[in-house]
Amino acid sequence: MSRTCDICGKHTITGNKVSHAKNHTRRTWKPNLLKVKTEIQGTTVTLKICARCLKSDYITKKV
Repeated sequence: MSRTCDICGKHTITGNKVSHAKNHTRRTWKPNLLKVKTEIQGTTVTLKICARCLKSDYITKKV
């Protein structure tokens, strides 16, 4: 299962967690994804979109 937004393509990124003593350990940042049902061309589709796309009204939720 990919953690990717279907609208903007935002996905998991990796980097370093840096402590106060400057020790580096690997970590990941995951996007805030939500499963949303929407209607596209007359059919109901479930999309995984990030909260930013939902807030920006790219998709209208089907209630």
